[in-house]
Amino acid sequence: MSMKGKAWKFGADIDTDAIIPARYLNTSDPAELAKHCMEDADKDFVKKMKAGDIIVADKNFGCGSSREHAPISIKAAGVSCVIAKTFARIFYRNSFNMGLPIFECPEASTGIREGDEVEVDMATGVIKNVTKGETYQAQPIPPFMRELIADGGLMKHVMKKRAA
Repeated sequence: MSMKGKAWKFGADIDTDAIIPARYLNTSDPAELAKHCMEDADKDFVKKMKAGDIIVADKNFGCGSSREHAPISIKAAGVSCVIAKTFARIFYRNSFNMGLPIFECPEASTGIREGDEVEVDMATGVIKNVTKGETYQAQPIPPFMRELIADGGLMKHVMKKRAA
């Protein structure tokens, strides 16, 4: 599966409070969370971005509280994936559990500028900066994890398996 979109750049140590501020945690409704995605890092992010766009960040993306609301808000806002130098471990785990593909790739994080057109192939881990004509290599997402993402996350994947 390939994803293509415009890059939105964020710096280092973007914590879960910047991704989805605590003041909105009184709901777990994805559509409501999506309205406030990245609000404390860029208040106009959801107004500017389009479905399929890609977040590109520096190191330690998703640090802070271990809230599942963070990857849910990113996915529900329409972001196709997140690329960063590194991710906080709990955010990494929660992202796959919620069905949000993420890629650790320091070269892509450094090379991609805001507004660049980016294409990501989950199966190969190849990240193309279409704008600059550059290619970066992240770890491919294994087949069972791609299936989990396609099913919408761990819980939906388990329910699908149980129904089968």
